[in-house]
Amino acid sequence: QVQVVESGGGLAHPGESLRLSCAVSGLPFRDRAMQWYRQAPGKERELVATITTDRSTRYLDSVKGRFTISRDNFKNMVYLQMDSLKPEDTAVYYCHAYWSFWGQGTHVTVSS
Repeated sequence: QVQVVESGGGLAHPGESLRLSCAVSGLPFRDRAMQWYRQAPGKERELVATITTDRSTRYLDSVKGRFTISRDNFKNMVYLQMDSLKPEDTAVYYCHAYWSFWGQGTHVTVSS
């Protein structure tokens, strides 16, 4: 059974940090690019970050310099370190494993 499970979301104040984790099971992991998406209520889903099999990374412009995606192939985990959080980062964050395997999402709320 394939499972993609996000964790680490919660409440944060502006300027604080959160680290999201995504655990993948039931799939070969090392040979898959991994991504983080997010979706705020009433807004379109947007791609936040990508990490490829060779660990190259790409980021949404608005999170560059603040977010870092990484992966641990031994643990079958992908992470999103989110620093300097802003209220506009509030969203449900989803982990995506190529091809088309999605987690349930983890909520991130950034507010004063």
